[in-house]
Order: sequence, then structure tokens, then C-alpha cells
Amino acid sequence: MAKSSEKKSEKEKIPSKLPLLPVRDIVVFPHMVLPLFVGREVSVKAIEKAISGKKLVLLAAQKSLDVEVPKPEDIYAVGTVGTIMRMLKLSDGRIKILVQGLSKAKITSFTKTTPYYEVAIEKIEEPLLSEVTPEVEATVRAVKEQMEKAIAFGKFLMPDVVALIENLEDPSRLSDLVVSNLGLKVEVAQDVLETLDPVERLKKASEILGKELHVLIMQQKIQSEAKGEMDKVQREYFLREQLKAIQKELGETDDRSEEIQEFREKLVKAKMPKKVEKEASKQLRRLERMHPDSAEAATVRTYLEWMVEIPWSKQTKDRLDIVAAKKILDEDHYDLERVKERILEFLAVRKMKSNLKGPILCFVGPPGVGKTSLGKSIARSLGRKFVRMSLGGVRDEAEIRGHRRTYVGALPGRLIQGVKQAETSNPVFMLDEIDKIGTDFRGDPSSALLEVLDPEQNNSFSDHYLGVPFNLSNVMFITTANQVDPIPLPLRDRMEMIELSGYTVEEKVGIAKNFLLPRQLEGHGTTPEAVQMTDAALENIVTHYTREAGVRNLEREIGHVLRKIARKLAEGKNKKTRVTPENLSRFLGIPKYMPETEREGDQIGVATGLAWTPTGGDVLQIEATLMAGKGALILTGSLGEVMKESAQTALSYIRSQGKALNINPTLFSKNDIHIHVPAGAIPKDGPSAGITMASALASALTGKPLRGDVAMTGEITLRGRVLPIGGLKEKILAAKRAGVKTIILPKRNEKDLEEVPKHMQKGLELIFADGIETVLKTVFAKKTKTRKKAAPKSPRRSPKGSTRSAVV
Repeated sequence: MAKSSEKKSEKEKIPSKLPLLPVRDIVVFPHMVLPLFVGREVSVKAIEKAISGKKLVLLAAQKSLDVEVPKPEDIYAVGTVGTIMRMLKLSDGRIKILVQGLSKAKITSFTKTTPYYEVAIEKIEEPLLSEVTPEVEATVRAVKEQMEKAIAFGKFLMPDVVALIENLEDPSRLSDLVVSNLGLKVEVAQDVLETLDPVERLKKASEILGKELHVLIMQQKIQSEAKGEMDKVQREYFLREQLKAIQKELGETDDRSEEIQEFREKLVKAKMPKKVEKEASKQLRRLERMHPDSAEAATVRTYLEWMVEIPWSKQTKDRLDIVAAKKILDEDHYDLERVKERILEFLAVRKMKSNLKGPILCFVGPPGVGKTSLGKSIARSLGRKFVRMSLGGVRDEAEIRGHRRTYVGALPGRLIQGVKQAETSNPVFMLDEIDKIGTDFRGDPSSALLEVLDPEQNNSFSDHYLGVPFNLSNVMFITTANQVDPIPLPLRDRMEMIELSGYTVEEKVGIAKNFLLPRQLEGHGTTPEAVQMTDAALENIVTHYTREAGVRNLEREIGHVLRKIARKLAEGKNKKTRVTPENLSRFLGIPKYMPETEREGDQIGVATGLAWTPTGGDVLQIEATLMAGKGALILTGSLGEVMKESAQTALSYIRSQGKALNINPTLFSKNDIHIHVPAGAIPKDGPSAGITMASALASALTGKPLRGDVAMTGEITLRGRVLPIGGLKEKILAAKRAGVKTIILPKRNEKDLEEVPKHMQKGLELIFADGIETVLKTVFAKKTKTRKKAAPKSPRRSPKGSTRSAVV
């Protein structure tokens, strides 16, 4: 009773208004003694006010640590009234105070905000326990035991605090003392402060202490594991050193000595050139002196592994049987006589001279004509290993020359990697897509290839990683490209260009019959007995379902047919299927393409021209029409500047020959002339559409129809001369694929027919024109033989997704 009255008299001394001291990162509990450093101006003023009075101040925690000047809403409403026991002014302007918590209080309002916070408070009376129940006593004991365990697992507490906890029996005092010494987050400690029921507050303290104990146990476990790992490493190190000493005394060798000896044996076996062997031996001596676990030792070890695994002197023996080589080339590829002849010539010279340097060939042609597969056949015919490296999109010079060993993760260039992969120093090395090599800030790979593809320099090719020369002169380099123009001129000069044009319909049928169909039958798990595809069906696929220079889409369409047949065989519906032109649409749907001559009959103002594209030749319809106007020339169809000039030239010539062609002169002044090349999304340019445009204009102005079965190519001058063109072989192939029977060519291209195989010219009437008069005489349809417009066999389509540019 005496204690209760003493507390009551103490609380009666607390005034209803007190200066407020906002504290950060801590919650002050009653009976708690702690030092505080006060530096904010508003807090310093509050301390000075408290010192001048009863030395009482309200200590309330801030909700956020980051707020430098807290507002009333940034401060918790419940705090602790504390008395300032000592105060010391520091040299930096701050004040150090020692405060003791007296009792809890709640802020009811802020009575003053400047120059310090003054608040009206309401004293919080804590309920007293009438009796100590067994549950309360058990909770008190549990909290004390948990605190002992926490101290045992490394939680540091002052000895006098530990003694005080052991002797406390009051739940309220015990919970406040425990929570205030755990270093909890502000929001957790504030929740305990605001809990008024002593038993409930003690239970919360027990729960918080349990979580803290779990964290301490995990922390000690991690520390013990880390210490154990360190002890294990140290123990292994000392044991390893002892083992080395014992082995040294016994005359035995360790793993490191065995590794060094193994490298020495491999260096001898590799039969390196003297300069290379000298560098490798030097690095081996460095490795021998290094600590085995150092990072530099790992770098040197990797370098030596590359040096001993590269085939410095190992070569495969060339198969110099020319008859057998020709047989292998014929087995793998249809036609391509010029390429085969070049390979056989190399073999013949190689047979006569053993130290012949490898040739550097460049196969140029549209996709799907067999450039890459031809390289494999060459390697097979020579009996050499084959390595392929794609240069498409390569922009880093290090891809060719390798990285310097100073970089982390450095490796040799892909050329040296390919030679190592081949396990021989004279493989057939294919550099694919050399026309698509790039360049950026990391270097110019095409310039690095100049050394690689020069027979006079590549006998001492220097890779940045190896740092020693490597002889690439025995490697047979073969490059491929779709176009010659993107290849830099110095690089182009180092290669022997061999052009691979597209295939005719007959050649495609032969390729499909002998190569594609057997491969697809095997790939789809079917047999020739179960599937029979006639030559006529294959020809129908070529002409009506594909339009390409190569045979990739042809193989894809054959696979499409076989998948449908394989499904029927799997379902047990058919045992044998025969594919003919009559039932082909059941497998592939309606035809995608049809020959130009079937699509167009004899028409006025429509001429058939021939164009060259990166994927082979193509056929273009050039249309011309008249309409009322003032003599303007309208050009549409994504035409380039050269084609626009050709149109102007053709129109000027036709106007100059208006009298000879029986053209009314008023037509030019009273009409606009529109020339259009269909497929406007595809860019078109080039100097070979002149005679085609002139023919279309002459037809539109005279009203005479042009033959639909005649295609032409050639440039025109103002005097009516027909100039020569390029891409002759590709254009003849395109005309033959389209079913054209008559082709008008420039007279000066007659000599170039030697490059076109005889079987490609079969069935074609080739007319060579020196002037436009010959062209018009041939292309105008005779009235007695005017053909009717053929009905289309299927909807007119253009190749899906076609974005290639045409050069006419």
C-alpha cells in the first residue's frame, strides 16, 4: 500500500504540459536509463526548456527515421515521460543527456510548435495485478529461460541488466526491460509500449524473444559452419604440405610433377615448329614455378592445353585418284560441271606437285543451289576433314584473330578452333556467307580475313591468343556468298569466283528424283515401295508450287506430300500411294504459281521483261497505258533512278520515231503516259529494261498487241541501239522456268552464250537484236495468229513474304 501511494505521488508531480523530444531509432520504456545525443535545433530548445523547469520531457519515437524535421503526424502518440539526470554540451553544438523513463503518457494535442514542441499529455495508468496466477508465473519463468538461452547463443547484455532480469518478478517491469535490451525495430517496440495489460505485454515479449532466439541459433550455426570450412581448408593445406615433404623424402612424385611431365611429353609428340616449341617450353617453365591454385596458373595451363592439342604437323593424306574423286562428286551433286572440273584440276596439279598451296574458291549463287553441300563433297572427294564457319553477322575481329590472353575467358579465334576441331592442319574449311560479314567499333573482320585468304601470307597466320604463327597454307578455304558486290574489293581479289546459277526445270526434276526424294523418304520413315512419285508430279511441283533458283522449297514441298502420306500409312488407310499431277492438289492444295505465258495472252501495252535478283532470275510484266492529260510521264512500281532514266529514254526514242511507227503526234500532247511495273513493294532498278519499256510504249501508242510468249532484256539508247546486259544465264533460266519460248537478247551478248549450258538453251528461240527495230518486229503479234487470253488455272499469287529487290 505504501508503494502504491509512493507511485501515485510521483505521477502527481508530472505536469499536464511538457516539452517534446522526438527520438529516432529507439523507443524509451519506463525505468529505462540511457544516453541521448541531441542535435536538432527544435530538440535542443526543448531540452533547454526542460532544464529550466522540472527537468521533465516527453520522449516519443518518430515513425520514420528519414524525416529531419518531424511534423505532429510523424510522431507516435504514446511515449514515455523522462527526467533529465545529466546534461553535457559538446564542442560540435550537440547536447548529450542522460535520461530515465518514469511513466507512459499519451499526447492529446500540440500546444506549441515553435521554437520547440510542447504537448499536452494524458498520464497512462497501468493496471495492477490483483494476484499472480500460475499462468503469469509460468510466462515469467519462460521469458527468463529464453533470455538465458539468448545470452548463451551470443546475445550481449550488461551484467547488471542480466542480474536485474533474474531478480524481477513483476510482469510489467520484466517485459519492458527485456524488450528495451533486444534492439528491436521501432514499430515492434512501440507496439509493446502501447500494450497496457502487463500479462499481454509479457506474452508479446516472450513471442519476440522466441523469434530472436531462433535467429541467434541460425547465426551461430552459419558461423560454426564457416569456421569449420576454414579449419578444413587449413587442415588440408598442412596435410598436403606434409605429404609433399614425405613424397620428397621417399623419392616419389606428386600430381603437379606428373602434370608437368605430361605436358613435356605432349610438347614432344605435337612436333611443333621450333619457334612455337620455344614459346610453349617457356610457358611450361613458368607454370612449374607458379603456385598451382593461383589464377595465373590456370590461365597458363589452359594456354598449354591449346598449344599441345592443335595439330601443328598432323595432316590427312589426299586421295589423288581423279576417277574416284569424279565419281564421288557426281554421286553427291547433279550437274555443276564447271565446279567439278575445277576440283579435278586441283587434284591433277596436286598429284604432279606435292607442295601445292591450297586454292581459295568462292562459290557465288542464290540460296539453295548447293554451295555449302558442295564443300562437304569436295572434302569427301579429297579425303579431308570438313569444317564450316558461318560469317553471317560476325562483327568482332577477335572472332577471326582470337582474344589476347590478358582478358578473362580469352580463347583463340574460330579459325584455330576449327583446325583443332578437325584434328588436322589441312582440312577443307568453309567460310559461309562471306558477303554478310559486318563491321563496328570492335574491328573489321573482313580486314582480318585478308591475311587468312592470301596464300602468300597465311603460312604464318598470327592468332592473338596463341601469340605464335600458324601455317594455314595447307588449308583449302572455300567461301560462299549470295552476291559479289557486298564483298570488299581487296578480299574479293584474293578469291577465285565460281558462279552457281539456278537450275532448270529438268535439272530440278533430276535432283529431286536422285537426291531429295530418297532423303525425304528416309526422313519420314517411308519406303519407295509405299510411295511412288512420278516424274510428271515432280515437274508439276517445280513449276506450280515453287519459284526459286535453288531446290530448298522443292524439298520442303516434297516433305509436305510425304507427311500427309505418312499419316495415312500410320492410320492404316493406304498401303501404297502413287502421286501424279492429277492428285497432287490433294496433298499440296491449289497451285501457287503458273507460267507467265499461261497467265497472260497477247495484250496491248504489256511487255514481258527479264530481271536479275539475288536469288536468281525473275520475269517482270511492264505495263503502259494512255489517258487524257497534258503529256506527262507517270512512273510507278518502286523504280530506281536508272530505270526511270530508261523509261525517259524509251519514250524519247518512240516520239522521235512516231512517223515511222504510224503514231499520231497529238497523242503525246493530249495524253498522259503511265508506265507501271507490278509488285510495287519490291524495289527495282538496273540498266536492262529499256527495250521492254519501249515495246510497251510502242504497243500502247499504236494499239497493236504484244506477243505474250516473248520475253526480252536489254538497254536502249536515244538512237535505238540495244546495249548488252549482265546476268544472262539467270535471266534465261527465269524465262525457261516461266514457260517462255522466245527471248530477245542484245547482239553483243551472243558471245556470252558459251557460259550457258546447251541443255538450258534447248527449246528456246534466241533472237539477238542490234537495234530496237528488230525487237519491235519480233514482239508485235501478227493479226492472223493472235492468241486468245489463256484462262488462269489458279488464283494469281506472288511469292509469300517476298522482299527481294530486282535488277532489270
